[in-house]
Amino acid sequence: MRDYKAFVKYSKAGPRYTSYPTAVEFNTNFKYEEYIEILKKQDRSLSLYFHLPFCRSACYFCGCNVIYTAKEESKERYLTYIFKELDILSAILDTKREVVQMHFGGGTPTFFSAKQLQSLILKIRSVFGNFSKDAEISCEIDPRFLNEEQATVLTQNDFNRISFGVQDFDEKVQKEIHRIQPFELTQNALNLVRSKGIKSVNMDLIYGLPYQNLQSFTQTLEKVMLLNPDRLAIFNYAHVPWLKKNMRKFDENTLPSPDVKLEILEFCEKFLSKNGYKMIGMDHFAKEDDELFKALGNGTLHRNFQGYTTKGGADLVGVGLTSIGEGQRHYAQNFKDISSYEAVLDRGVLPFERGVALSDDDELRKAVIMELMANFKLDIKSIEKEFSIDFQEYFKEDLKALEEYKDFVNFDENFIKVNETGVLLIRNIAMCFDAYMKNISEDKKVFSKTV
Repeated sequence: MRDYKAFVKYSKAGPRYTSYPTAVEFNTNFKYEEYIEILKKQDRSLSLYFHLPFCRSACYFCGCNVIYTAKEESKERYLTYIFKELDILSAILDTKREVVQMHFGGGTPTFFSAKQLQSLILKIRSVFGNFSKDAEISCEIDPRFLNEEQATVLTQNDFNRISFGVQDFDEKVQKEIHRIQPFELTQNALNLVRSKGIKSVNMDLIYGLPYQNLQSFTQTLEKVMLLNPDRLAIFNYAHVPWLKKNMRKFDENTLPSPDVKLEILEFCEKFLSKNGYKMIGMDHFAKEDDELFKALGNGTLHRNFQGYTTKGGADLVGVGLTSIGEGQRHYAQNFKDISSYEAVLDRGVLPFERGVALSDDDELRKAVIMELMANFKLDIKSIEKEFSIDFQEYFKEDLKALEEYKDFVNFDENFIKVNETGVLLIRNIAMCFDAYMKNISEDKKVFSKTV
């Protein structure tokens, strides 16, 4: 059994490790020319991410890069620039490589019409013509913006995973976060995609939002069970008002305390376990017949900017405003503001703004951190062999830092294994191996709290 009470005192600011080095370390020292040369030489399979940034109005909890608009011409204009970006990419990348994964994120991808989505998909397929038969093709959907025509376009174009944003079904919470979403509306959206043949449905929930408590969140979970999703992502709300102005609308006195959040997390695990779900990673739950569950069992689970995935070993290419790409030894991010994004594309070059080229030390630490984050264990001998190091000697100082968490890890010369309680502290444990955290004080308010 997990000791949840042990969790609270270790709450500190830290990354969620969707990358290493984290996005905080991305910079302009990584030059465009260097990035292009990397793209030209890539030969692994491809994962494609498309950022569709528009929303009609703000959800106050949201930490994503979005543009609020109701103007149809804004969406049309954005698509023309996405097409420009794809045309430039097609002249640089080997687009004949196999595509094993594609994801539409946002914003609200289904804020685009069925016709607009169809034109985008056809353009993508004209550039990347080699999708694998078992490619994971997914789309984030706000149930408030989904009609039958959109669902048809997605399913007829081989989309096989849908992720619904739900967050909470409590009316008081919904009103406070500026996202009114009745249960029946979400139910209808889910039934619609199921009727079109979608086999895998994920739902996103968030705990730590204003006015949430154990009782209210229990009721939300009970309603979710009626919908029977295949996966759940239950995120700890990251309150970063110094980064996201919309979060300043919350009265911080209404946010649940770490103790209350802990109660909710503990209940989630027990409740979902009783209902056939297994905890995957630090914030995901999946049914036993789900790919994520199987990947956790056989050690092939991976983590990237889209969360947990079974499609490791692919080069991620990010397309669109603020999108992030990832290769074996680099991260690259597009411009975050629309005017810069458009201006660069008008010059006929990719909208690359910043990134990082990984050093040998970065690559090694990334392997360690991502393995711990994904699978909660590390094969030391495998790391030593791959990177030609003596693990104990190389990570001498890091292992001293790990001592603080000795009650949560089993460590010998062959393995580091995180125990059940340690899973809840996985961000803290990973931080022990993060060379950059030593230079970031909590006072700088760069990251959210781990609890």
